Amino acid sequence: MSTRLMDYFNKQPRIGILGTANREGKVNAAVFGSPRMVDEKTVVVALGENRTFEYLQENPNAVFLIVERGEGETLEGWKGLRVYLRMKECATSGDLLESYKREAARVLGEEAVATIHAVVYFEIDEVRPLIDVGQGWEESI
Repeated sequence: MSTRLMDYFNKQPRIGILGTANREGKVNAAVFGSPRMVDEKTVVVALGENRTFEYLQENPNAVFLIVERGEGETLEGWKGLRVYLRMKECATSGDLLESYKREAARVLGEEAVATIHAVVYFEIDEVRPLIDVGQGWEESI
């Protein structure tokens, strides 16, 4: 992965969609603004006690979809990425969660972090363009 991917992934404002599935294959999609790349292969996400958290306990695979409106009126002008993830660590207590909450509270305030139930670390498995027409992901951002 590259620094260019980290810059694109972490820029604000942006909203993305985190897709998960449980062990039976029932899918879930939720809007998230919090996922951050902390290094060239790791994404960190804060979760509430919700369906996304529940499904990740059953199936560690997810995809984060970033979409940006591009130039013009057609879909081809839009930009974005599909970032395929695999959960490698999940903390619902302890130092990992508490240090995340302390850092987030400095930026977002205490009220915003009150709903955080877990912090999840994902490894990036694959990056694909938003619209796959044979170009590499670098060409799509």
